[in-house]
Amino acid sequence: VLVWLILGLAGVLLVVEWLRGASLANTFNAAVALAVGAIPEGLPAAVTILLAVGVSTMAKRGALIRRLPAVETLGSTTVICSDKTGTLTENQMTVTTVLAAGETFDLTGVGFDGGGELQREGARVAPDVSQALLEALRAGALCNDTRLVRGADEDLKVEGDPTEAALTVAARKAGLDEPALASFTRLDVVPFESAHMYMASLHKGTDGTTLYVKGSSDALLARCVERLEADGRIGPFDEAIVQCAVEAMAARGLRVLVMARRTPSDGTLRTAHEDVAQLTFLGLVGMIDPPRAEAKRAVAACLGAGIKVKMITGDHAVTATAIAHELGLEGARDDAGRLRAVTGRELSAMSEQELAAVADASAVFARVAPEQKLALVRALQSRGHVVAMTGDGVNDAPALKQADIGVAMGRNGTDVARSASAMILTDDNFATIAAAVEEGRGIYDNLVKFIAWTLPTNGGEGLVLLAAVLFGTTLPVLPVQLLWVNLATALLGTSLIFEPREPGLMQRPPRPARASILDRALGIRTALVSLAVGAAAFGCFEWAQLHGLSDAASRTIAVNTIVVVEVGYLFACRSLSLPSWKIGLFTNPTVWLGAAGMLGVQLALTYVPIMNRLFHTAPIDLWWWGVMTAIGLFVFVLAEVKKAWTARSRVVRGDAVARTGESAAG
Repeated sequence: VLVWLILGLAGVLLVVEWLRGASLANTFNAAVALAVGAIPEGLPAAVTILLAVGVSTMAKRGALIRRLPAVETLGSTTVICSDKTGTLTENQMTVTTVLAAGETFDLTGVGFDGGGELQREGARVAPDVSQALLEALRAGALCNDTRLVRGADEDLKVEGDPTEAALTVAARKAGLDEPALASFTRLDVVPFESAHMYMASLHKGTDGTTLYVKGSSDALLARCVERLEADGRIGPFDEAIVQCAVEAMAARGLRVLVMARRTPSDGTLRTAHEDVAQLTFLGLVGMIDPPRAEAKRAVAACLGAGIKVKMITGDHAVTATAIAHELGLEGARDDAGRLRAVTGRELSAMSEQELAAVADASAVFARVAPEQKLALVRALQSRGHVVAMTGDGVNDAPALKQADIGVAMGRNGTDVARSASAMILTDDNFATIAAAVEEGRGIYDNLVKFIAWTLPTNGGEGLVLLAAVLFGTTLPVLPVQLLWVNLATALLGTSLIFEPREPGLMQRPPRPARASILDRALGIRTALVSLAVGAAAFGCFEWAQLHGLSDAASRTIAVNTIVVVEVGYLFACRSLSLPSWKIGLFTNPTVWLGAAGMLGVQLALTYVPIMNRLFHTAPIDLWWWGVMTAIGLFVFVLAEVKKAWTARSRVVRGDAVARTGESAAG
């Protein structure tokens, strides 16, 4: 937009001057000078450098950016949709409770490598105290594709799913280690699928062939017809009672799995999913995956920044709600004031309008299928949200692709998920997403600061030339001199890229995704400073001419005036809202290095003979530097006063709104 606007202005100037009878050479020279002076040539390079620096910084914090524009988009994120397990929680699943044959057993120890024992009512018990308990733990160990291997550092490493690893550890605590299970040979398997929410494996043992099944209560309780008792006999199964136990365990934040078995009549699996029926209920296994401490802080930071956080999980609704409550999520609540989880079954029955409203208002979504993640992303985007979505599986790829920021897991994610994402978390941690959003906001802030600095400086150069044309005077600066100034000051402006994040960055609401960078306030600021730069350079040039200085010396003064004013304005642009003394004079040393470097090259431009010949400059008296420094300080003070005035106006408007609200309430 700027390029076309400036080229159009240069074309108009060319035509007007030619119609006024000016020579074509001088007119063309003025038009070229205007275009060179006004177009911010360094802006594309600065934006690219800024985003690249952001990518490097985010990588150090555990977020790998795959697409450069995603760095800036993160700053406008309004909703983060996150999986629960491993992202919001520790991903250190530990079985703590087993309910079998109506009795509750506890397992002590935490983590995959920790010790522990089997207890009932606080006292240690042998695993064979209940045949139902033993079979439930055996089902978890056999219906399992995960291995625990000891690495070079002697720590146990999980090769597979953490949930299955927790089941393996629980079985070992009851004495069901690999030698004890060696007599069970796997014959066939029905792998876990999110559409079915269970896994089944057929094993041949000393007592015949057994089909062991593990999965969600929603998927398996209706398939159970009998229960294994503590003494090994078969007893009646009451689904309602077990469902109450599931909800009680889930309310404690436990992830609950159902363990069941069946003995096929012919010892084979005919049609995989049809054979998972007429099951014998063995027990419930409850495991804890505590919320990450840093995730709690990150959720609080996001909510304080006006970013909604939504948990989307395949777990039981009560479990998801309990974890969401611990994390401090905010969303729709039931009549008792508790967070309400929306299930995948409820989502599938909603119209598009209903889905959009529920997606916006609710914070917890449970028993959600992968295709429903895509529907949720689209629903949120239809409400104007900028959505970041996490995922790790192959089925999550469409939702990751649809989201404004697709976030894949680096540790447990699939290659397909990573390829579809814009960002990869190397630590699979929700706190890293929050840190990346903060970094994105800081990068956008610095981008606006650079634009706020470069537009008035280029605008001022253009005004100098327009003034010369309007008043019919000699050009105060030549195109080659303006090109020098633009290239040199572009390097100076890049020091703003390294400006530290301002305090209170995560207390601001998200900026609208389609908000213009050059808003009204920045437009007024640009116009004021452009006038100041143009007036200072043109005024100093005319003053030098009145003192009888040559055109070369007068132009040297004009060029140096532009640069000195730009340096003064640079310090004011380190924050567009806070006074310079509040952000600290020396918190960004690159600004001082850039200012010192600019002074050095301008001295060379002014006093080195070869530079005088190349750029048509001439040496000037030292007192002119004092004049230019005073003008630069004046522009700096002008910008600071404008910031203070804007801040005061906001406070006054805020007080007026508050008084209006109080009057309305009265």
